[in-house]
Amino acid sequence: MAILFHETSKEFHLYNDKISYIIKILDNGHLGQLYFGSRIQDRKDFDHLLETCYRPMTSYQSEGYAFSLEHIKQEYPVYGTSDYKLPAMEILQPDGSRITNFTYLSHRIYSGKPSLQGLPATYTESDEEADTLEVTLKDELLGIKLVLLYTIFSQEGAIARSARFENPTDDTFDLTRAMSASLDLPDCSYDWIQFSGAWSRERQVKIRRLEQGIQAVSSTRGHSSHTHNPFIVLKRPTADEFQGEVLGFSLIYSGNFLAQAEVDTYNVTRIMLGINPFGFTWNLKPGEKFQTPEAVMVYSDQGLNGMSQTFHRLYRSRLARGQWRDKVRPVLLNNWEATYFDFDEDRLVEIARAAKEDGVELFVLDDGWFGERNDDHAGLGDWYANTERLPNGIKGLSEKIEALGLKFGLWVELEMVNMDSDLYRAHPEWILQTPGRKSCHGRHQYVLDFSRPEVVDCIYDMVAKILSESKVSYIKWDMNRSITECYSLALAPAQQGEVFHRYILGLYSLYERFIKNFPHILFESCASGGARFDAGMLYYAPQCWTSDDSDAAERIKIQYGTSFGYPIVSMGAHVSAVPNHQLFRNTPLATRGNVAYFGAFGYELDLQKLTDEERKMVREQIRFMKQYRSVLQFGTFYRLLSPFESNIAAWMAVSDDQKTAVIGYYKTLNDVNCEYRRLHLKGLNPNLSYLVDKTGKIHMGDELMSVGLITTDASAGQPCSGQPEEGFEICTDFWSKIYVLTAE
Repeated sequence: MAILFHETSKEFHLYNDKISYIIKILDNGHLGQLYFGSRIQDRKDFDHLLETCYRPMTSYQSEGYAFSLEHIKQEYPVYGTSDYKLPAMEILQPDGSRITNFTYLSHRIYSGKPSLQGLPATYTESDEEADTLEVTLKDELLGIKLVLLYTIFSQEGAIARSARFENPTDDTFDLTRAMSASLDLPDCSYDWIQFSGAWSRERQVKIRRLEQGIQAVSSTRGHSSHTHNPFIVLKRPTADEFQGEVLGFSLIYSGNFLAQAEVDTYNVTRIMLGINPFGFTWNLKPGEKFQTPEAVMVYSDQGLNGMSQTFHRLYRSRLARGQWRDKVRPVLLNNWEATYFDFDEDRLVEIARAAKEDGVELFVLDDGWFGERNDDHAGLGDWYANTERLPNGIKGLSEKIEALGLKFGLWVELEMVNMDSDLYRAHPEWILQTPGRKSCHGRHQYVLDFSRPEVVDCIYDMVAKILSESKVSYIKWDMNRSITECYSLALAPAQQGEVFHRYILGLYSLYERFIKNFPHILFESCASGGARFDAGMLYYAPQCWTSDDSDAAERIKIQYGTSFGYPIVSMGAHVSAVPNHQLFRNTPLATRGNVAYFGAFGYELDLQKLTDEERKMVREQIRFMKQYRSVLQFGTFYRLLSPFESNIAAWMAVSDDQKTAVIGYYKTLNDVNCEYRRLHLKGLNPNLSYLVDKTGKIHMGDELMSVGLITTDASAGQPCSGQPEEGFEICTDFWSKIYVLTAE
């Protein structure tokens, strides 16, 4: 058992070979935080870590100056009883008070990990994989119970946390703040890293020092958003990709969130993660429970890569589920940028036939196949085939695609509706809308009220009919606008603060029904690209469309930032046409492939419009991907050079047996007469010799890691002047190279 309870000192010690997490029941019955970090030896009493002293202008709970929550590090703090920092929870009571006092009642320690009803969460497949601590606290005046859940994984430096509120009373309370995790750290000597951006430039790496005050990222858009990701990192200033202390915090949730660091004037840092309290109220009725989403905290003393690899392993194998969890992903071709809305069945079959000739395994039909969907003004919500375009329906088209030897996939956007649709005309009350107020549109579409079970049922029935009749192996589930006028006509006024969260619960329930009834389907989540690339979605869809921006140069940054918290296999990464449809930039086909290899690989173009030489290169790209995709998608991933810090970026993936490694090396803009260059590799076996495919030379693993792989290219001279010297290639802007290392 990896969780100890010391009765005398009233301390819990959660530990494995990598980490220790120590909690104490304080004198007032609250839970105090004593330590989170690298594994330390257990002792019966860690009381010396609880520091108290008299400080002026401080409020104290007891006579004398010994106990103030303002200066004690806590596990799940509340505001108003001597702690003045922002709290983890708040309850509005019938008498108008918000003061609470949750004190220790009992605890339970057991093997394994519980599921969270209606919510995504990490899981175990055997009780030996994790141990769980449940601490129950109670507010004696209110009668409400609070259960704090902690799961420590036996093989990972990770702890999963959540909270559950239970109301066994006859009264109704308004829960106005319910964070998933709070952690008080004894100092603020950290760099804060967030992953921010916008449409087509998601998850850009932003770094700054923690300072006194509050800094945070959040979403109030109804989804996790392009703007900020529900994932933050704290690293020591001396830590880098390969060494030093790093803390990662990830929220397994797809709706409005808050990730916050509050540093007080004594440099104590409080980290909080959970549902954004802005606009949130949960009407906790008699006999009801409220479960927060799960937060995962990771500690690494092996730098940023060590932290990322922990998240990769955990989320790839104990968050993602189903038949596709451990399978390499099929090479696909999506017709969107090839045709947009201009297609019919014959043209689709023609595009698919060409794709099959080049080695593609899955053909995906994107937007425009349903209802009266001739542009983005109409048709959303009418999930039946447009027989003018597809006279044989999805059933007939899917059978033709499968007859070619390809699997068939389908795009959907199930959460939205156009006013010009049969569904809206029948049920105008089914959209989120505020009475008496104008409703905003986004892309001429409106958000269906997924807090209403009858709406979810209707959408499920329409799509399930298609899936039952047709040969569909893949679904791309899109979501192309944020929520406005967040009001449900089906809920009472006192429950309107629940709508954002109930919407997400409805979304999760719909996903769960599809997964249960169509387990063979590979789901890829999408939200105008990466607006809902979060850990919550990975529980239902093991991969996500990383960004609508498929330009190779921009994708290096987007995929690099995404890799901090999410597995490589989860990133949809495609080769698209040039000029690029988002930037109108021309990048070499080779570089487009070299970037897209590191993810769920595919194409967004009409292969028939390529030259013979380009088609030949596509065939070689697909052959290469099929040969190495198990390493690229499931190997250990290392970030080597950051595109946010240099003109050159690099990363690599290493097989579990360390006998194969694939390195991606990218130069954004060409340079001239530059320095000699070496790339220090990681993750190799120092005692194995490796053949480098590009040079034909053999090097020991320790040499490649300590001395480096020579990556000097033609730009060390004058790259575009006549014939390059023997052994060098001509370089251009957006130049790249893939190195494959094979152990001899």
